[in-house]
Amino acid sequence: MELILRQDVQNLGFKDDIVSVKNGYGRNFLIPQGFAHLATSSAKKVLAENLKQRAHKEAKVVADAKALAESLKAIEIKISAKAGGEKLFGSITNIDIAEALAKGGQVIDRKFITSGIVKRTGKYAATVRLHRDVIIELAYEIIAEK
Repeated sequence: MELILRQDVQNLGFKDDIVSVKNGYGRNFLIPQGFAHLATSSAKKVLAENLKQRAHKEAKVVADAKALAESLKAIEIKISAKAGGEKLFGSITNIDIAEALAKGGQVIDRKFITSGIVKRTGKYAATVRLHRDVIIELAYEIIAEK
C-alpha cells in the first residue's frame, strides 16, 4: 500500500514522503491517526506541485540548519553528574544534552537528539537531526560532580 505521509513518522519517513507499507499498518494505524493518506495518482500530482513550489523555501531552511550545525559544533558540552568513581548515580539521556545545549544558548528539542543512555563518565557523541538533510555528530563529556 502506498501512502503519502502528512507528518514525520519515526523509522518510516518524513513529511510528504511516499512510502510503501503493509496494508494493516496503513489502514489500522497511519490513516486513522492522521499520519498519512492514500497515494492516488491525483494526490501524487498535487504533492509534486506543492514540492516544486516549496523547493526554494527549503533551500533557505537547509542553509539555516547548516549555520546552526556550525554553531553547535563550536559549543563545548560538559555535563556534570553525581558519580561514584566512573559509574554514575543515574544516567545521562538526550534530555540532559538538550538542557546543556540550552545553557549554551542553543535550544534544540530533545526528540531530535539521539544519544542512548550513558551510565559512565567519559567522552561520548550524540546525533542531532536539525533537518532531514542536516544531521551532525555532537561530542559531549560527562564529568563527576565534586
